[in-house]
Amino acid sequence: MGAKLKVAGWVALGALAGAMTTMQLQANARSSLSPLPLEELQQLAAVFGMVKSDYVEPVDEKKLINDAISGMVSGLDPHSQFFDKKSFKEFREGTTGRFVGVGIEIGMEDGLVKVVSPIEGSPAFRAGLKSGDLISRIDDTPVRGLTLDQAVKRMRGEPATKVQLTIYRKNENRSFPVTITREEIRVQSVRAKVVEPGYAWLRVSQFQDRTVDDFARKLDELFKQEPNMKGLVLDLRNDPGGLLEGAVAVSAAFLPKDVEVVSTNGQIADSKASFKANPDFYHRRGGVDPLKKLPAALKNVPLVVLVNEGSASASEIVAGALQDHKRAVIMGSQTFGKGSVQTVRQLGPETALKITTARYYTPSGRSIQAKGIVPDVWLDETAEGDVFAALRTREADLVKHLENGPEAKDSAREKAREEALKKLEEERAKSKEIKPLPEFGSAEDFQLAQALNQLKGKPVMVSKTVTERKAEAKID
Repeated sequence: MGAKLKVAGWVALGALAGAMTTMQLQANARSSLSPLPLEELQQLAAVFGMVKSDYVEPVDEKKLINDAISGMVSGLDPHSQFFDKKSFKEFREGTTGRFVGVGIEIGMEDGLVKVVSPIEGSPAFRAGLKSGDLISRIDDTPVRGLTLDQAVKRMRGEPATKVQLTIYRKNENRSFPVTITREEIRVQSVRAKVVEPGYAWLRVSQFQDRTVDDFARKLDELFKQEPNMKGLVLDLRNDPGGLLEGAVAVSAAFLPKDVEVVSTNGQIADSKASFKANPDFYHRRGGVDPLKKLPAALKNVPLVVLVNEGSASASEIVAGALQDHKRAVIMGSQTFGKGSVQTVRQLGPETALKITTARYYTPSGRSIQAKGIVPDVWLDETAEGDVFAALRTREADLVKHLENGPEAKDSAREKAREEALKKLEEERAKSKEIKPLPEFGSAEDFQLAQALNQLKGKPVMVSKTVTERKAEAKID
């Protein structure tokens, strides 16, 4: 039996080695300057054969190869990724802003899923879910102990299937079940409102396929309500980024035509590019430019951009462009620092490779990578301070992040982290519950209040404790 297994293993090894030799010959034909390393590929083939023949139980060949590809790509940096069928589907849902679920924006509070806002017109909206509702069970599974991602996956599913949520409504002090039929949801990535006469707030939570259209529509609505706008707050806090075209378009809405928004630079020719405030660089679907009908006053309306440690990638591009062109005052805290470009190359109908191909640079030539955008005005999250900001992860904290020149260990930040962690433990020991931050855009939003003070020329409560965070030493 063992001999048969070994024979089968060597047959598999031989087949893979043959395929890799063919790859080697093809690569040599394509480029004599960079041939594939045959010896290492033969080792890979040998390991494949040994696992196939000697492992304690049978292993699916396709899974082995997919895992090998995933390992190879994940060893590059935190953002390169091999997409199998499932992960590619999830990625496409993220960029299109469409998924099958119940239709709620959520967060966590005291270990439960908190409904931040039901999406208008969604199944959850029609079922009567309200902001502030807490979800304690999803079908038969208690929510406490689940991560936010795990809870999201349980609420999503196939169209027309049902999910039962157990809701605790604090202001009514009662729990009740709600059965909701899942359907396709389109995420609203842009929200806006007039917060007081003459002043408006516009939030972009992610840069998706329809973000530019929604952004233009919301701005048009704001100016219809306030034709003589005195000031606008563009809220990019916790915006993880998304599509580059969206960032270029949002920047172009406020900047003079044809000025540079961002540039990229990498190893291949296609990665060396400059993106300007021009429809040619953000409008690729044909038809009418969605920004064309925006009022001319938008180019000059006083502007504040709110950012924090969760503002990454595309949102950092917007903040950097508006800061370099002195078009806006950037307020908040230092951004995440994801200054790398990922290109998605489809490998088959249901698989793809997301690979880092370049770095982003602001119009003045600053690299965003592992540094982020430093605000013009530092703000704490609340009037009481920024108690736990030092605990938040940034690009420079990630293992295998792309370096941005020499990186030195920041001893001051290490000390701040230790103090914040101690404070967190003390708070949990006292009350076992950390008070959540107020919802962005609400009347209790301290940073929004300071942004409005900035626009009105009133005193701003700047941070007394937060300082610039340097890129840290790389730890593997």
